[in-house]
Amino acid sequence: MEEKNKGYLDMELLRFTTAGSVDDGKSTLIGRLLYDSKAIFEDQMEAIERSSKKKGEEHVNLALLTDGLRAEREQGITIDVAYRYFATPKRKFIIADTPGHIQYTRNMVTGASTANLAIILIDARNGVIEQTLRHSFIASLLRIPHIIVCINKMDLVEYKEERYEEIKQQFMTFAPKLDVQDVRFIPISALKGDNIVNRSEKTPWYNGATLLYTLENVYIGSDQNHIDGRFPVQYVVRPQSAEFHDYRGYAGKIEGGIFNVGDKVSVLPSGLSSKIKSIDLFKETLKTAAKPQSVTITLEDEIDISRGDMIVKPNSFPKSSQEIELMVCWFNEKPLMHKGKYSLKHTSKDVRCMITEINYKVNVDTLESDYEDKNIEMNDIAKISIKTTAPLFFDSYRKNRNTGSLILIDEATNETVAAGMII
Repeated sequence: MEEKNKGYLDMELLRFTTAGSVDDGKSTLIGRLLYDSKAIFEDQMEAIERSSKKKGEEHVNLALLTDGLRAEREQGITIDVAYRYFATPKRKFIIADTPGHIQYTRNMVTGASTANLAIILIDARNGVIEQTLRHSFIASLLRIPHIIVCINKMDLVEYKEERYEEIKQQFMTFAPKLDVQDVRFIPISALKGDNIVNRSEKTPWYNGATLLYTLENVYIGSDQNHIDGRFPVQYVVRPQSAEFHDYRGYAGKIEGGIFNVGDKVSVLPSGLSSKIKSIDLFKETLKTAAKPQSVTITLEDEIDISRGDMIVKPNSFPKSSQEIELMVCWFNEKPLMHKGKYSLKHTSKDVRCMITEINYKVNVDTLESDYEDKNIEMNDIAKISIKTTAPLFFDSYRKNRNTGSLILIDEATNETVAAGMII
């Protein structure tokens, strides 16, 4: 039993997000995935059957599996990000079901920020619309490496291959503007279950894999940065007990690369060097640790290290600067203030910053940069420049999504006002 559990815990985890316009069927698709892969309990199924009958719906409304808020059920839309977990014998999955409305762009950014893969839904009747461009751009901006374009509601266009090919062509005309290497297309019907878990007889012209097969087999091993060693220190461990009298460890989460006992490392900002003496994980001692493990590292030399410092491999230093350019998605009802001051959180470091320049706002409907409109309001995406009170140690978001991201916080209210991706 213990061996079985260990195998289960060691299974690879794929995080994916869904995006699409309102009524494209995102929540229904997730409900279908959970239902057809037998990842929901009988009582859950009975509850949504009752709810569907009560509302007088013809089919069991599988969207109710993720749309849990009362307002969502009343309006038949998704408002907040809903996370769902399921597993198959091949992989574990965390799904972020994100809203399609323009006014919930910030929710989509939140749900997609940790995803390996994005499923973008297109209604086969409507084809590629402005929201498709918006969601594809956000997926590209957030450096999601894999995109599956699901052309949904094929049952409403009589499963015509011509319509599928037409939409595929529409998408591919603007795909070169996106910074995504892996784009795949699947014709589906979330309502009827075509090509979700099982191959559909209605699309004999489609030779590709089903959605679940693709999710189980897409290669994500190279998505993480395993080259550049990055270990932001969160906490200095000093037990000062009889057993660990001289113990001094540095606890944190590995945000890039692989660390081994005996490796030479440098500590920033001091630049002092040492070697890794031990890597501890609770009561276990490891010889090696990699992203995204949380561990405690001890060094052979006594160096003054505190929270916010970073332990790195000497062969690849991160950038260090107080002046930083980044793309932000604005989360707050109060607009971004030019020359405004905000708290900033980056890995384990907390500093203050000032907005020195609003460079441009992105028109996410045309993917063009607007240099005239500098009014950045909730759900807007913009390129800005900031100056921090102390240097940050960072990589570009393209190189490392963890050391290349940060959040801005309103000092008065303590609200997170923006998510930023360092250029």
